[in-house]
Amino acid sequence: MDASIALVAIAPFVAAALAPLLHRYTKPLSGWVLALVPAAIFVFLLTLIEPVLATGAISARIGWVPAYGLDLSFYVDGLSLTFALTISGIGALIVLYSGAYLGGHPHLGRFLAFLLAFMGAMLGLVLADNMLGLFMFWELTAITSFLLIGFDAVRAAARRGAIQALVITNIGGMALLAGVVLVHQLTGIWELSALRGLESGLQDHALYGLVLACFIVAAFTKSAQFPLHFWLPNAMEAPTPVSAFLHSATMVQAGVYLLARVTPWLGHTVAWTTILVCFGGVTLLWGALGSLKQTDLKQMLAQSTIASLGLLVLLIGLGTETAIAGMVIYFVAHALYKAGLFMVVGAIDHEAGTRDITALGGLAGKMPVTFVAALLAGLSMFGLPPAIAFFAKEEMYLDLFSPHWQDLSVLAVLVAGNALLAAVGALVVIKPFLGPVMPTPKPVHEASIGLLAGPVLLGAAGVVAALMLGWFGHSVLEPAASAILHEPVKSHLSWAINFAAPVIWLSALTWVLAIVAYRNAARIRTLIRRFDAWLGWTADTVFDDVMFGLIRFAGAMTRLLHHGRLELYLVTVFSMLALALMLPLFGLGAVQALLPTADLGNWSAVLSWPQLMPHEWGVIFLALVGLGAIVAAPNRLYSILALGIQGTAVALIFLLFGAPDLAFTQFMVEILSVVILALVMTRLNLDERDHRPFEDLARDGTLALVCGVGVSLLLMVVLSGTLDTRLSDFFTATSVPIAHGHNIVNVILVDYRGFDTLGEISVLMAAGISIMVLLRSRRKRGLPIPPTGAPKRAALAEPASAAVARAKPAAKPRAKSRPKAADLSAATISTASPQSVPPARPAALPRRKRTAS
Repeated sequence: MDASIALVAIAPFVAAALAPLLHRYTKPLSGWVLALVPAAIFVFLLTLIEPVLATGAISARIGWVPAYGLDLSFYVDGLSLTFALTISGIGALIVLYSGAYLGGHPHLGRFLAFLLAFMGAMLGLVLADNMLGLFMFWELTAITSFLLIGFDAVRAAARRGAIQALVITNIGGMALLAGVVLVHQLTGIWELSALRGLESGLQDHALYGLVLACFIVAAFTKSAQFPLHFWLPNAMEAPTPVSAFLHSATMVQAGVYLLARVTPWLGHTVAWTTILVCFGGVTLLWGALGSLKQTDLKQMLAQSTIASLGLLVLLIGLGTETAIAGMVIYFVAHALYKAGLFMVVGAIDHEAGTRDITALGGLAGKMPVTFVAALLAGLSMFGLPPAIAFFAKEEMYLDLFSPHWQDLSVLAVLVAGNALLAAVGALVVIKPFLGPVMPTPKPVHEASIGLLAGPVLLGAAGVVAALMLGWFGHSVLEPAASAILHEPVKSHLSWAINFAAPVIWLSALTWVLAIVAYRNAARIRTLIRRFDAWLGWTADTVFDDVMFGLIRFAGAMTRLLHHGRLELYLVTVFSMLALALMLPLFGLGAVQALLPTADLGNWSAVLSWPQLMPHEWGVIFLALVGLGAIVAAPNRLYSILALGIQGTAVALIFLLFGAPDLAFTQFMVEILSVVILALVMTRLNLDERDHRPFEDLARDGTLALVCGVGVSLLLMVVLSGTLDTRLSDFFTATSVPIAHGHNIVNVILVDYRGFDTLGEISVLMAAGISIMVLLRSRRKRGLPIPPTGAPKRAALAEPASAAVARAKPAAKPRAKSRPKAADLSAATISTASPQSVPPARPAALPRRKRTAS
């Protein structure tokens, strides 16, 4: 069982890796073939319902980082099972729908790979028990959603939507990581299941507010709560299958899942209830009104998703048994009808060529099956029986009809929000399909079975769940609600209607208000748009302004720091080195360890020269000669050779005092450095001598002396202390038995710090490749590379200012509107440094004729 549960999270990633290859050989049926993977996962998860009902939860564990006690653990209880079943079931239909919707697309295989990886990330998130594993899958959902939203990368709007979603959700990801680490520091626990067992949770801890803030920010960014909601409508730039999956059962529900999961040990406090209820209520009304403002069917559904997410967060914040029951039922109902309606809208767009609700009408006669699917989903969105969403609404209202003003306020928000959502559902179902037939860009006909299977099955599932009310309450509602509240919850769902209860009349009021909103939709749309025009800004425009300012600031900092003067770079580096050396030595008193004490005795004896052999004195003399040669070198070439002398002396010192490996390495470095520098210097257009003013010489000399004295004092301080040989003893003891090497230095380089060495090699390789690319691009542009014997001042050399002037485009009239942040990034960063301006392209060369070989 353990391996099977782990396989549920891993299987979609395996399928994603194979998707492009499978698509190549099963192009017409790739959607059907790959849909078998989530379908199999769904069937397997169905078999876990009875074990979860019997035992409460099933856990699985895979060794991850045993040295730190970290396991990749999975936990299946009622809550995670409900989410996993929704993700895999809807995911199977989405994959099938994608194959039909994007049939013939040249990158369909890649799209299906992204979609399956997205599904795997969400499954891993809801099944993960280890909080670090949850964070890993949390970030994977952000990355895969970025790839899916920006799938049509040739469109600027798609790129902008993807970047915006990534930025906002990654802010939440960092907050989640901070919260996870903080919880572990406070409790010593990594597993979410173990945190549920804490007697008083974290509610009474002094840092409860900080932990709560971290998890709430993470959830609000992911689940698009006001005022962090604006990224979700822009994610509609993704293809319709992505919208259907993202809005129904995947990424936007991750924040809802997180809040539900941490309720036992973070919830039921005044701060928790106040924040979630207030922000959830505002998000509910804001999203519902925003949905009525739109005429694009996808945007209407997207805005309604914001409202539905606010509704779920509000119910979690209330935290009562009926509120949590309503949250579970509404989550399932919303996933079913929202995915179905998005698929219906995609079918309309695919067949009619437009999604504008004002340009559609009378499609029911030409798309009858699509209309039936829309009608079934619309029943749930409107909250009418026999749809399961009807019972969600009943549960929401059940305990709020009381004399307390707080309850009545929340009840009024719920009634108004549900009424507006019901009106949106009526608009989406009625306007496109009923009424007079409207001309469309494409001749309308019924959608294919691949486009219809998903919405029909999901719409029917919303009705079947209500007809099987006893099974739904026992197998879905009870285990999920019990997992959230960490106490047994019994289902009281029934088809018995009590007309004396206020709940049924509250539902009737909701329907009446929905009909009023539906009939006045055009007037409400006009009023909201007038308000937006009067306001003049939105959260979306604020994001653009912030990103624009960030990019401009980055450009200014780049121009300030990356000015292209190597001399100043070196001055900065050695100034910081001098500061890092001298501040601890003198500012923190480390140099006090070098002062004479009674324990050290006679310092003249301590600092006396050792008894050196004549050849050893010769090496010391060679080092002094090299030092003097460097200082007195008349030109650059002599300086390079003098550096080689100095390096050779250092290598000989290593050799004489028992470090032959270091000596060999030093010899190789010196040889390569001298040869490479000599070759490079002969190819650069530099003066033979470096004429420098006195102030530069004084500055550089002072820095050299300070750094030299600092390094010497630091070494003396280190050597004056007691040598801790534990690491050396470890290397000596384990070099042969573990690393199978007798040369300890080599073992350290390639084994104990092998990744460090690999990183150094990678940097050198990247630098070499970059140099090669630059040289080749210079040849391709027809710019000559000076030969070895070329004069130092080539006649073709051009001042940088002239190159900039030639490359600078003609001035254009300034646009009145500020460009979007995604369009600014490349242009602004590319002009950040004056040295980055490329030379003007030379005149085109005559094309070379091909000759037969």
